Amino acid sequence: MMPTKIVLAALALLAVGASLVRPGLAADITFVTEEYAPFNYSEGGSIRGIAVEQVRKIAEAAGVSYRMEIMPWARALMLAEREARHCVFTTGHTPDRHEKFSWVEPLLRDQMVMIKRKDSPIVATTLEEARAFRVGSQRGDIGYDVLKQLGFTDIDLATDMAITLGKLKSGRIDLMPTSVKTYDALIAEGEPIERAMLMEGQVYGIACNRTVPRETIDALQRALDALVTSGDQDAIFARYGLPPNTRTAQR
Repeated sequence: MMPTKIVLAALALLAVGASLVRPGLAADITFVTEEYAPFNYSEGGSIRGIAVEQVRKIAEAAGVSYRMEIMPWARALMLAEREARHCVFTTGHTPDRHEKFSWVEPLLRDQMVMIKRKDSPIVATTLEEARAFRVGSQRGDIGYDVLKQLGFTDIDLATDMAITLGKLKSGRIDLMPTSVKTYDALIAEGEPIERAMLMEGQVYGIACNRTVPRETIDALQRALDALVTSGDQDAIFARYGLPPNTRTAQR
């Protein structure tokens, strides 16, 4: 889903090659993702995060060579939908996305939450109340999709979460949706925000272009299942200071 850092434009198309790709050879898969700490983010010229570690581990366990790039979410989602052998993460598995991709999941299960500035006088404990305020999200983000499904029509859009969060703190928007885990991470960083209301739960995973071979998808899924059942997935969450993600075992 760190979020407080505004990403330089030059990082929008940052590409980081994985060790499983030999020079001169094409990767089996190109994984694309966005700046959304602590799940996926760039730091010191590399891509890190809870979801990134999982993707790297399962690709290596499955014997899948890959490259990884970080970019604005709308572009990442578009590439995975249109370009052969591309996969995007960390992707909310919504009904409208189900048939568009082949899925490897869950990287996490989480609940959405609507947040506001800590000093905000806004009271929005229901969806009806929330619709009366300025709500922001990111283009193509699961939060944007959820807002549309819930009847929000006037949504302030940004290219990444850091920009949306900046708008919230500066008062340009009143509310923004995010995951509970991201909210917890923001609170731990000392961000001046608080919860306005809980929203719906969501499963997040890797959404792959339909051209990715079925055997590759199955190999990645088996590797992820093993990561979950072994407890290694929970250990990754713990390293980033978040509670174990034991709910992912409920598949």
